[in-house]
Amino acid sequence: MSTKVKDLRTWARALLLPALLALAACAGQLSGERQAALTEAPKPAEMTPATQREHARVLAAYGGAYEQPRLEALLAQTVDRLVAASERPDLKYKVTILNSPAINAFALAGGQLYVTRGLIALASDTSELASVLAHEMAHVIARHSAFRENQARQAEIFSRVATDLLGDPQMGALALARSKIALASFSRAQEFEADGIGVGISARAGFDPYGAQRFLTAMDLNAHLKAHGVNNDLRALDFLSSHPSTPDRVKNARANARQYVAPGAGARGKAEYLTMIDGMVYGEDPSEGFVRGRRFLHPKLGFTFTAPEGFVLDNTAQAVFGIKAGGAQALRLDVAHAPAEQTLTDYLNSGWIESVDTGSIAETIINGLPAATAAASNDDWAFRLYVLRIGDDVYRFIFAGKHATEAADRTFRESVATFRRLSPAEIAAAKPLRLKVAKVTAGGASEQLARRMAIPDRPLERFRVLNGLSPGDKLKPGDLVKIVVE
Repeated sequence: MSTKVKDLRTWARALLLPALLALAACAGQLSGERQAALTEAPKPAEMTPATQREHARVLAAYGGAYEQPRLEALLAQTVDRLVAASERPDLKYKVTILNSPAINAFALAGGQLYVTRGLIALASDTSELASVLAHEMAHVIARHSAFRENQARQAEIFSRVATDLLGDPQMGALALARSKIALASFSRAQEFEADGIGVGISARAGFDPYGAQRFLTAMDLNAHLKAHGVNNDLRALDFLSSHPSTPDRVKNARANARQYVAPGAGARGKAEYLTMIDGMVYGEDPSEGFVRGRRFLHPKLGFTFTAPEGFVLDNTAQAVFGIKAGGAQALRLDVAHAPAEQTLTDYLNSGWIESVDTGSIAETIINGLPAATAAASNDDWAFRLYVLRIGDDVYRFIFAGKHATEAADRTFRESVATFRRLSPAEIAAAKPLRLKVAKVTAGGASEQLARRMAIPDRPLERFRVLNGLSPGDKLKPGDLVKIVVE
C-alpha cells in the first residue's frame, strides 16, 4: 500500500476509481457470418509466457486464488458439460476462482476462465453459474477475448503513468492490472453475441437456460444496492459505454432462452449448488483487512479505525478508500515504510504530498501512538493529513473535502482518533463472514430470516438479492436459502 501522491487534484478525481473497478464486470444474438467464424477460431493452447503474465496480473488485482476443492470440482464438471455442448468441443478451459467479493467473471484468449467468489455467492443455482461460464466461453469461441487482449495492451500507458505519477512501480503494476480489466471491455454487440451463444450452450448442455435471465436480474439488483448512498452516477458508470444495460440484457436473455425451452425446463441444480457454497467466505478476506459498516479492521496488521458518519468504505489492494454520500468528502488510508530516525514532521515535509501548508504541521499523540497532522489544499479541494507511526510503518490518512470548514476538520479529527491497535482478543475474534445455507421452516418469512443476516445495512434487501427473491415472493417450508453469518 506504499504510494507517493504528488497531485492532490488528480487523487481526488481518481478517488472513485476503485469503487468503479470493483463493480466492473463482464457484463449477445449470433449472426450467420459469426456462426461460420466459430469453426475457424484457433484452438487455445497451454499458458504462454504472455498468458502467464496476464494470469499473474489478474491474481494481483483480485486478491489471489480462492481454493475450495469441492467447489473447484463443481466448476470443472460444469465447464466440461458446457464444452461438450458447445460449438467447439475440442477447446480446453481452466477455471480459477478469484478471492474477491466483486461480482465479476472474464476469460483470456487461451481458455483461462475467471470467476470471483462474490459472483459465486450471488448465483443461486448451478444453471445461473453455468450461464456465466457459458457466456465467457462464448467470448473465447467467438474470438472476442483475442480482440480484448489486443485492446488491453493500450492500458500499458496507465501503468507507466501510475509509476511516474506515484513514484511506485508496485502501485503502477496494480494500476495496470485493474485498468486492463476495466478498460479492455467488450463491445455492446460482442456482449449480446456472447449472451446468445452462451444461452444456447447452456440449453444444449441440459441446464435451465433461464438461469442467465435470473442471474442478470440479481446482478442488476445488487448494483442498485451497492450504489445506494454513494453516488447516483456510480450505477450508470458501472456499464459505461461498453456494456449494454442490464434490463436490455435480461430481455435479450429471456428471448434467447425461449428459443430452446419453455420456462421451468432444464436442470437448475439448486440443492447441489447451495451445498457446495455452504460455509464459503462472504465479502472481504480478513487477511487483507475488512469493512464492517463504517469500521475497518486489519487483523494481520493489527489496527482498526472508524470512518465518519455517512461514509462508505472500499478496501482495495493498495489502500482503503471512503466516499461520503454526494461525493463532497472522501478519505484514503494506506501504509508506508519509514526509517525510525525520520520524524513525522520531516515525513510530512518529505514530498509525500505536495502543497502542504508547512505552518500547519503539528505533532500529537493518538491512542498512545506518535502522530502528526497538516493541512493542504488546491483550487478544488481542502485536505487534512494525518500520519501515525507503528514501528517502522507510517499509516497515512488523507481526508478531502470540497470546502475547508471547522466542522469538516472536526469530523476528520474524530475519525482519526478512532485509529488504534487491536487487542489479541479482537484479532482472534476477527473472523470472515460466511454463507450459511438454511432450510425454511413453517412460518419462515423473508423478514424473519433477514434478521439472522450479519449485515446491519439493509439486511432484508440484501437477503432478497442474495436469494433471487422479489418483495412479493413467499418462501415455503423446506426451501433452501442463503444467509450471511459471522
